[in-house]
Amino acid sequence: MYKLTQPESFIYFAYGSNMSTRRLRHRTPSAKPLGIGKLAQHQLVLHKIGRDGSAKCDIQETGQAHDIVWGVLFEICTEEGHLLARAEGLGFGYEYKTVRVNSNEGIVIAGSYYATHIDSSLRPFDWYLNFVLKGAEEHGLPNSYLNYLKSCLIVIDPDSERRKRNFSILEDDRAKL
Repeated sequence: MYKLTQPESFIYFAYGSNMSTRRLRHRTPSAKPLGIGKLAQHQLVLHKIGRDGSAKCDIQETGQAHDIVWGVLFEICTEEGHLLARAEGLGFGYEYKTVRVNSNEGIVIAGSYYATHIDSSLRPFDWYLNFVLKGAEEHGLPNSYLNYLKSCLIVIDPDSERRKRNFSILEDDRAKL
């Protein structure tokens, strides 16, 4: 079992753009990666309606044992939980749930977010899927999963400033890993 290093903290299961440590630390500075894990009986779907009108990731429960979502477990200070909730849009398209994640340390109880506002016709912006891919690569998710992510259809964000701002988060050498 993971030993939490921060006195008041929780474990968060990231499966989308928050798998990127830089992205998550931009939102919650205390985020510390613990390792990778997989969530059974769920599939990764890019259909959550983002505030920017593009698709975001969702962990859709399927009940099928062969469906797996890979992700990263992070330890986050409890006092930063509201920052994560705000960034995720809690109550505005995402809701929080407790999940049982299979990790190298065994079953881990973690918090995660699932989509409540969906549209299967949407596609993710290029920068968003880049966060997902970089996080998956950073933490060594399986190649088959990386290939699945790379096969997702994207659109170029028409807002060039937002696109530039988000790509710069991944390139910011000042962000600590």
